[in-house]
Amino acid sequence: MGTTHVNERVQKYRNALRMAGLRPVQIWVPDTRRRDFAEECQRQCRLASQADMADTSIRQFMDEALADVEGWMA
Repeated sequence: MGTTHVNERVQKYRNALRMAGLRPVQIWVPDTRRRDFAEECQRQCRLASQADMADTSIRQFMDEALADVEGWMA
């Protein structure tokens, strides 16, 4: 009864999007509600930081890139 009407509206909306040249895509993202989510973020940040520290050319690259940004002050 009520669900059929909703299903028809959703289908009509999806058809309109397809006619506009769009297509549906499913994206899987990390579950931020997991107990270990914050810990995993910290772990990955540490790894990225260590990699940046080990790469001496990265600071020079970033400084040069930021020099191109108008109004940027280090």
